Amino acid sequence: MLISSHFKAAWWLTNRHMQTIAAKWLRRNEKLNTLIETIELPDGDFIDIAWTEKPQADNSQPIVVILHGLEGSVDSHYVKGMLATLKQKGWIGVLMHFRGCSGRANRQAAAYHSGDTRDITYLATILKNKYPHCPLFLIGFSLGGNVVARYIAHNVNNPFTAATIVCAPLHLASCSLRINQGFSKLYQSYLVNMLKNSTQLKIDSQLITTINTTALKKVKTMKEFDQLVTAPINGFKDADDYYHQMSGLNNLTSIVQQCLIIHAIDDPFLNHQAMISNESLPQNITFELAEKGGHMGFITGNNPLKPIYWLEERIPTFIEQFL
Repeated sequence: MLISSHFKAAWWLTNRHMQTIAAKWLRRNEKLNTLIETIELPDGDFIDIAWTEKPQADNSQPIVVILHGLEGSVDSHYVKGMLATLKQKGWIGVLMHFRGCSGRANRQAAAYHSGDTRDITYLATILKNKYPHCPLFLIGFSLGGNVVARYIAHNVNNPFTAATIVCAPLHLASCSLRINQGFSKLYQSYLVNMLKNSTQLKIDSQLITTINTTALKKVKTMKEFDQLVTAPINGFKDADDYYHQMSGLNNLTSIVQQCLIIHAIDDPFLNHQAMISNESLPQNITFELAEKGGHMGFITGNNPLKPIYWLEERIPTFIEQFL
């Protein structure tokens, strides 16, 4: 069902870009101690996961798994904030780094993409088997949210009680166009440069031999990167084929468990009109639309010295109803 959010942007942060940038800037110095565990994957690669605390085998505390956004990590502001909140509540939080995002390059040419569900599928099985008494929940931010949508839609018997998806590019084609417009081009440039740097390292180490440095240097937009790198390395015909196959929007009606989707209409990364499914959503999905919030912002409160990060109230409240 589609509902309007009760979120109200702080009076001093009503602009979409200010919400987006302030969320990162205000938390730039926050620290969070985590325990890193390396998971060896069936295909010979690995991922690093970051725990707020390592559960015991007989633990019964909720475990909340977080998937970060494009080129994110445990140091991303929204990850640090959510993990700290989960810890304060007495729950256990764990971030799954996508391949190559933990500060260590992964071992293969391909790292991750917006619809890659292999690693969360493998991790979910490990968690279910090692901690059978712990209720499991899943949160996906931005790109990680699209991965969550595809994962729970294609794995209806997954072990998670409920899932939350925040600011996800559920319609990849329109989102790649949106981030190439106006001020949003600055975000695009920042992300594309990070992607190009990690790709160049793989070219230098000869993990990638089908792409040359000259072609990579010419890449300016997200779609150009997906056309040159993401699509061919991951077996897609081209960027458009990748966008079509991996967009989570196509899978929402296949989700059978409780799922909360949060989206800000003013998100500068996403195309709002293309984000809403034309099909009627099942009752188990709550698609919550906020007028403002930017991309991963959602800052409220009357005191600029004490900002309130609304997502860290809304998401735990959603989870609590299943405990």
